[in-house]
Amino acid sequence: MKLDVLLGLQWGDEGKGKIVDVLASKYNVIARFQGGPNAGHSLEFNEIKHVLHTIPSGVFRPDTINIIGNGVVIDPVIFMQEIEELKELNVDVTKNLYISKRAHLILPSHRILDAASEAAKGKTKIGSTLKGIGPTYMDKTGRNGLRIGDIINPKFEDKYNFLTKKHKDLISQYNFDFNIDEYEEKWFKGIELIKSFKLIESEHEINQYLKEEKLILAEGAQGTLLDIDFGSYPFVTSSNTICAGACTGLGVAPNKIGNVIGIFKAYCTRVGSGPFPTELEDLDGENLRKQGHEFGATTGRPRRCGWMDLPALKYAVMLNGVTELVITKADVLTGFETIKICTHYILNGKEIDYLPYEVNEPLEPIYKELKGWKEDISKVKSYDQLPTELTDYLKYIEKEVNVPIKVISVGPNRDETIIL
Repeated sequence: MKLDVLLGLQWGDEGKGKIVDVLASKYNVIARFQGGPNAGHSLEFNEIKHVLHTIPSGVFRPDTINIIGNGVVIDPVIFMQEIEELKELNVDVTKNLYISKRAHLILPSHRILDAASEAAKGKTKIGSTLKGIGPTYMDKTGRNGLRIGDIINPKFEDKYNFLTKKHKDLISQYNFDFNIDEYEEKWFKGIELIKSFKLIESEHEINQYLKEEKLILAEGAQGTLLDIDFGSYPFVTSSNTICAGACTGLGVAPNKIGNVIGIFKAYCTRVGSGPFPTELEDLDGENLRKQGHEFGATTGRPRRCGWMDLPALKYAVMLNGVTELVITKADVLTGFETIKICTHYILNGKEIDYLPYEVNEPLEPIYKELKGWKEDISKVKSYDQLPTELTDYLKYIEKEVNVPIKVISVGPNRDETIIL
């Protein structure tokens, strides 16, 4: 048996939460494999909108096991808030939410380090969510981190105090004012809550599930173009967001990967700093932002908006070995007279059709124009009811990337989805 992987193909915010929720009924297990509370996976159904940050997006399916994998970093305060919000919706996660003992903990001092470091960068800041993600992964690779499995160790508080003191010494070098006490108190309450869940050696559990022929979906966070190795460095996240990250973030071998489901928006968005070749700073960009409600689910920051970028999409498909595509927010393009797709760039006077290492250099996009549509598609239930202009747009993308589009999202609600 092999597990499927679902991940974003752009700079995050592609709509992964909704699609996992839609597909979750097909799977026995949903497992998050990287990232942390910098993720914001939005789900809408039964007139309720909910945003998940750490917990896998299958949590609303009562018969689905949800695993927070070893590649995830966890802030106990945010985790506790998520659990409380789920309780208000009468969602009981105590039986079907498991946490890897190898997942690393975000300490209160990690958050302060993040803020101090970002403030010190001034104009060169990378647009961090200030959730402590980067410093936590730095401690992980520096072999200093605390893991979920440590919280049941009698010497856990000694380890915590040792690492926190080290962080405070670093923060003092930034001349950065902070108060850790209030957040620290909540943090230890979150630790006690985590102890009440099933803490597992997830690599053994997941591989056993595969032997038992259970259907598993690995859920990624952020997007391919934010990958620490292959994204628009240094304006990236701190983990491997690509398909290979599912292997290291869950403890499964490469030959255990089945379908790779790549999600992309019908246009592009980005939060924070960094290159964005097709960014629109005009009325079209503003209309995309308004119609798409493009504000960060985690940060609330307005997202930068632009046209579809084919070289970047092809790059993401290549890196991940994508076998099927999901397009989201097709409804947002309704009303545009003309829709543009970037097919090439001009870099230093030369035309190229790929995303280069020099992504931080000025890339001038070359566009192909397609005719838009005016029909409201949010209630459309089948492919053959879609406007011809939209199906032409979809067929063009499929032809260019040579991967079929299997799901079309025409609205934020669970039911506003066309599965082919």
